[in-house]
Amino acid sequence: MAIELNQIWDFPIKEFHPFPKAKLGVGAHDMIGVEAKELGMTRVLLMTTGLRGSGIIEELKGKIEWQGVDVVVFDEVESNPKDYNVMDAAARYQEEKCDGIISVGGGSSHDAAKGARMVISHDGRNINEFQGFSQSTNKENPKHIAVSTTAGTGSETSWAYVITDTSDMDNPHKWVAFDDNCLVDLAIDDPLMFYSCPEHFTAFCGFDVLAHCSEPYVSRLDFAPSLGNAKYAIELTAKYLRPATYEPHNLEARAGMMHAQYIAAQAFNSGGLGLIHSLSHAFSAFYDSHHGLNNAIALPRVWEYNLPARYERFADIAKLMGVDTRNMTTVQAADAAVEEAIRISKDLGIPENFGELNVHSYEKNRMNTGKYAGKGEGVDTSEEQIRAISEHMMGDACTPGNPRECTVESMIPMVRHAMTGSY
Repeated sequence: MAIELNQIWDFPIKEFHPFPKAKLGVGAHDMIGVEAKELGMTRVLLMTTGLRGSGIIEELKGKIEWQGVDVVVFDEVESNPKDYNVMDAAARYQEEKCDGIISVGGGSSHDAAKGARMVISHDGRNINEFQGFSQSTNKENPKHIAVSTTAGTGSETSWAYVITDTSDMDNPHKWVAFDDNCLVDLAIDDPLMFYSCPEHFTAFCGFDVLAHCSEPYVSRLDFAPSLGNAKYAIELTAKYLRPATYEPHNLEARAGMMHAQYIAAQAFNSGGLGLIHSLSHAFSAFYDSHHGLNNAIALPRVWEYNLPARYERFADIAKLMGVDTRNMTTVQAADAAVEEAIRISKDLGIPENFGELNVHSYEKNRMNTGKYAGKGEGVDTSEEQIRAISEHMMGDACTPGNPRECTVESMIPMVRHAMTGSY
């Protein structure tokens, strides 16, 4: 009998995905109007979350309009963007006869904009039809500029976007789309735009960055072109996350995290993700909690779960995070990586487990609001809920990249510890 390639390698052929054009650095946001005009935009839908009133939207709107480009503000995007946010944005785009989209904010704004572009270019198809890999069939979609105000998701440079399907709130589902047709036309990252990001959101988003660079470094794909970016982004995050959080106007730290998020996203863009994201997606599907916060709680547990499959790589991560591993064995150094992640988590005031979260855990918490109203002000930590989260994880598009084999039963102890355990 002939041997098939998939009996030897999980991913015999690995695919490199392109990056969009980008402008990075102090003052980059000043170019927004010029860039919109050069892309042929005459009337744009400016998509954002809760930034109106912060001064950011007003400033960017003025810079765009100065170049003769009309602006329609759509600020109804929610954290963990919902399917109806995307459909409403696409409808507004059509009603206002726009010819381009500018998203301002973090991953929620950028992801919702990517989704709206898919809907617009496919004659209003429901966004939930695009989950998974390369589901779009039309490459011609609205031009898109993404301006980041957080150092987190790196959505402005990746081929991924994440949407929550709210069509069945008894069985909520958060899904990932990977699609080269969703790439933005221009990314703008300016560290000055991060100065007003609140302390706790800076910390949460920073853990999203650490997840983005560590997961491709230990991924089952083991994709060589992604490893250098992954390693450097780990170094940058370990060096700059604390000062960026506690010294918001520290330009070096904000620029360091800006580059870390951008480089980390380029690492996972082709290098894959894993169970940190699968657990984060599952938990926010049920509770609408902040994606970065979810990653922060999940990360040490998933690292520990994956240690047996990647001791050498986690030993590398410890060194990259500044741990002196010279007198440690490989296994000890790998364990030290987990301990260092926990140390950063404690330094930044991250809750120890999901069970500690409630509607008062952080500013702009959306738990128990909107379509999630009635779900309760806290978290259900029952065995039934733990199993439901584990089952959601098995269907997540990030799970196949995880280095250690996964089953619902193997993940339940890890999920249980994330729900109720302490360090």
